Amino acid sequence: MWQAINRSVRRKLMLVVLATTFTALLVTAIALVVYNLRNYRQSSVEDLVAQADIIARASAPALTFDDPEAARANLALLKVKPKILAGAIYTPAGTLFATYAQNADLNSEFPRRPAADGYRIEGNQLTMFHSMVENKKIVGTVYLRAHYEFAERLVDHLSILSAVMVVSFLIAVLMSLWLQRAVTQPILDVATVARNVMQQRDFSLRVQTRTDDEIGVLVDAFNDMLAEVGRRAEALEASNRTLQHEMHERRGAEQALLLADRRKDEFLATLAHELRNPLAPLRTALHILSIADEDAGMAKSARDMMERQLKQMVRLVDDLLDVSRITTGKLTIRKDRIELGTVIRSAVEPVRSFIEARSHVLSIDLPQEPLYLDADSTRLAQVFSNLL
Repeated sequence: MWQAINRSVRRKLMLVVLATTFTALLVTAIALVVYNLRNYRQSSVEDLVAQADIIARASAPALTFDDPEAARANLALLKVKPKILAGAIYTPAGTLFATYAQNADLNSEFPRRPAADGYRIEGNQLTMFHSMVENKKIVGTVYLRAHYEFAERLVDHLSILSAVMVVSFLIAVLMSLWLQRAVTQPILDVATVARNVMQQRDFSLRVQTRTDDEIGVLVDAFNDMLAEVGRRAEALEASNRTLQHEMHERRGAEQALLLADRRKDEFLATLAHELRNPLAPLRTALHILSIADEDAGMAKSARDMMERQLKQMVRLVDDLLDVSRITTGKLTIRKDRIELGTVIRSAVEPVRSFIEARSHVLSIDLPQEPLYLDADSTRLAQVFSNLL
């Protein structure tokens, strides 16, 4: 039960209202019961004092003239008071002078001697002794015993107040159900929107402001908080998208770097191989020169081969330098008026020995008329050499 109450603001508010109402009704009921019972005791005592005073005034002459019959006749008038059960008159000496009993069973229940003036409650009976004063002289004592309806009054009061409390409690429940909406509905709206925001991740939801009190301020603050959270969520999503784009670009750049590094390794391997190729012919040519002192044709052929290989090495070094210039952005191209056939022949010359060494045939078909271009002769020759 307490768990159900703790999970609902409406039930908590209902519990507070009903507990307050019940406490107020209970305190009021207790106060009314105490007041009415005290008032009943006081009125009962005052009524009994009044009856005793009437009996005393009426019976004083009977005591003076020693007339018990007159005294009993006066006591018999108490029949009109059904609550008075018995009465008696005592002489100044304290002897029983006359008695009255509502029924015969009470004749033997009179005190033998009078007590001091006053009243006493014994169970459901109220007893009283009242002095009879005549000319400022005590001429006797009146004794009265009445039915004291304390328990009956208490039961009646509790029954009536219980019924009133039940009706009031039901009215309080109905009123609370009707009035608590002004307090609980905005809070329930906030809870509903908060739950929907958590489930749907939709920060555009808002709570309708119903009042201008503290709850209205709370609702406005909640809406402002949702707006701020929504803006931050959008900024975070934009930042995530930007970060993902940057990561994608970085992965692309890493792939490009890996590819460039692989191509560089391939280029270096090819370059090392190409640089080693001219060394063997050079070594052979040097050996031929060392043994062909008298053979001019063989020596010339060796020198021509060395010249071609050296040109090939120079071309390779130039290519390597061009790659470095391209990487650093320092490569320059000079446009000149050049003849295409001359460029092709200069490009074929360094590689002709390789073509002949592999028993290949290279045919060059050039136009009869010179073909002039506006280009960089060195770079264009490198292009044709690389193609070969």
